[in-house]
Amino acid sequence: MGRTSDAKGKILDAARSLIELRGYSALGVAEICKTAAVPKGSFYYFFESKEALALAVLDEQWAAQRRDWERVLRSDREPLERLRRLFEETEAAQRAGQASCGTVSGCMFGNLTLELSNQTEAIRSRLQEIFDAQVDMVEEVISAALERGDVTVTDTREAARSVVAQLEGQVLFAKLYNNTAQLDALWRNCLALLGARAPEPGAAVV
Repeated sequence: MGRTSDAKGKILDAARSLIELRGYSALGVAEICKTAAVPKGSFYYFFESKEALALAVLDEQWAAQRRDWERVLRSDREPLERLRRLFEETEAAQRAGQASCGTVSGCMFGNLTLELSNQTEAIRSRLQEIFDAQVDMVEEVISAALERGDVTVTDTREAARSVVAQLEGQVLFAKLYNNTAQLDALWRNCLALLGARAPEPGAAVV
């Protein structure tokens, strides 16, 4: 059991790394198995197709990211401070990726949306679910900020969609220019989108 579980993990790790570096379409099952150092038969034991593997990678990636987003966005800090922390952690993650491989990898969800949204319905649907979940979490924070009078927007759903879209867009620019400084505008753009006043740094709900 340990050996088969290890093989599945190796395949997922290899696929995630290759998708981040090169995208989905250019990859073949043979290359994924070679990178994972597992026989091709192991691939089809766990995954019926490359698309099934991509869905599993998305689920694994989102499970990890969701834990991070929930930790930040559902903390005891003031609502806008939570959003600022989310942007800071996003920038730190992109910088760490650049330091590791020499390029800004961007967001896997955004990258695959651009590459595959018109090609495979299963992946498109899964990406929609992921982005909707992100918007849900951001909307919770904006609603809390609205209750405190920290923002002036009234349509919290559309405001949340705008914040998530802005985050994805700036990450895309960081990838395009291979420059994480593109993310510096996240916070001030967010404040402008929300008609917000900036919270004091480090402020927390008592």
